[in-house]
Amino acid sequence: MTRLRYAAWVGAVLGGLGLAAGAAPPAFKICSDYECGRQHTASLDDAHWARVVALFSPPAASPAQERAQIRRAVALLERLVGPLAGTAGDLGGNEDGAGSPGQMDCIDESRNTTTYLKLLAAAGLLHWHTVEPRVRRAPWIFDVHWTAVIRERDDGRRFAVDSWFFDNGQPPVVQPLDAWLAKRPPGDDAMERKTALP
Repeated sequence: MTRLRYAAWVGAVLGGLGLAAGAAPPAFKICSDYECGRQHTASLDDAHWARVVALFSPPAASPAQERAQIRRAVALLERLVGPLAGTAGDLGGNEDGAGSPGQMDCIDESRNTTTYLKLLAAAGLLHWHTVEPRVRRAPWIFDVHWTAVIRERDDGRRFAVDSWFFDNGQPPVVQPLDAWLAKRPPGDDAMERKTALP
């Protein structure tokens, strides 16, 4: 498919979603510096947003395929937003980057990932999933952890979308929420970090 024909096809798909081709979402808030200690306003230009939209073309043929698209989209959004919000140097977990500006804990990560998921949903890019409120697990009083959550439309299964484990711009863990709540290690498909980004 030539570049021109591809551009026309993307335009037709976006038009069917009720979106202008390449139209970026409005500005949004990004948290950082632990427990949303700092909030940044970020906005993407049309060219950056078009890269996100392209990850969902063609639309997923199954919920599992859409979850893979979601992982790539969250990673790409982190890479695009990082320089704008000062979070590009965020390191996985809490300790490695402790005290560094822009470092994020699970509260920041879960809020930001939920924001990204809502942007994808508002753009009509999620066909197999809805975005749920964040969920907390607290097996011990000092072991609290938060995640963003999606739900399969067909069977209601919920999945954690947890970007806290890895450095900024790496695909998040996506695993069944009950497994996440039980702190079970995610499978290889949920942990694969070598996702190619456009």
